[in-house]
Amino acid sequence: MSITLTQILNLVGKLDDSPGDETPRERFRRYLRENVRKVGQIRDYVDECLRISGPQYNRALQDLVNYVGHFLGFEKVIFGRYQGVPGEIGFDGHWKSPTEFHIVVEVKTTEVYPIKVDVLLDYVEKLISQREILREDDALGLYVVGRPDPEIKQLENAIIVGERTNRLRIISANSLLSLAELMDEYEVNHEDILAVLRPSGPTIDPVVDLMGRLVAQEKVGEAGEKEPPSLEPSAEEVPARPAAKEEAAYWLTPVRSEEDLTAKECIKSLVGEEKIHAFGEKTPGRKHLKPGDWICFYAQGEGVAAHAKVISYPTKRSHPKIEQPEKYPWVFKLDQPVLYLDRPVVIDAVLRSQLDAFADKDLNKPWAWFVQATRKITKHDFGILTRGHD
Repeated sequence: MSITLTQILNLVGKLDDSPGDETPRERFRRYLRENVRKVGQIRDYVDECLRISGPQYNRALQDLVNYVGHFLGFEKVIFGRYQGVPGEIGFDGHWKSPTEFHIVVEVKTTEVYPIKVDVLLDYVEKLISQREILREDDALGLYVVGRPDPEIKQLENAIIVGERTNRLRIISANSLLSLAELMDEYEVNHEDILAVLRPSGPTIDPVVDLMGRLVAQEKVGEAGEKEPPSLEPSAEEVPARPAAKEEAAYWLTPVRSEEDLTAKECIKSLVGEEKIHAFGEKTPGRKHLKPGDWICFYAQGEGVAAHAKVISYPTKRSHPKIEQPEKYPWVFKLDQPVLYLDRPVVIDAVLRSQLDAFADKDLNKPWAWFVQATRKITKHDFGILTRGHD
């Protein structure tokens, strides 16, 4: 039986910095240590933190992010205070690697509000002065952002302008969890994780996103989803027509935030207004999507937020509303779009238990593979993911 984060928080009480072993804070952290053994559980709880606003969920997010440090192979994870006090270093988390490398963590639910990067650097300097960290080269300040805003990028800009790229990094909570899932499921070790966290450039998400998508595509192949011979027409657009004597196929495709648009804004613009969508050259299923199929759209970190009927083959052409036409050149037309951007279908453990795709699978194990690449799904699963629409 799955228990939601809200139920856990109601049981442990209001999270604060009160001292003692039986405070709500310590009960919550003890619950994580004793009961949460799978990365998939943490992802469910993090998603819940990001869907529900308020100090209680912001503080739970901080603890959950720190708990991920254990899954990344850090031998010592120190949980910071929720609120700073004079005389104490105010970091949110301090992770120590077996290699003697240190990561000092600052968790931000959003980057909408101004963030002074010198504050995190000051935490690192104080840890060095107290000999908790031996050398500057042995430490990295890491911002973990719950809901990155593609239009703001103020953290990234501040790091670049301040020439702090060698000392500070940024990663979304989603990508941090993807790293933990890669380490849990594949031959990715702690040193590999450090190699990803320490390259040049402040933002880590593109590297993690690439790794996650490669793994997701491998999962598609492992699941035995052998696709029929290509139905792809010539490069010229094929007139919309129903698939003759062929059953409709059902698809799930992820939509990520672009340079200037959130995932939901992309769905609203392309699916809702333009009635189109676009695939990349190597998007799984691109050669097999056909008129008459149905497709639903997963807004990254939010849930399934729309679905529509496919009425054309993907054809290689440009469209003014496609943000990166060179990356997504295969455009196809849609009809009967239904959007539920304000009430997306959350893929939590309860919903996963109803899906054919998770039959005989441990619902608490990593599950992001399901939403990281375009995949064919059953009609039954499509109905659940779209609240029964067809």
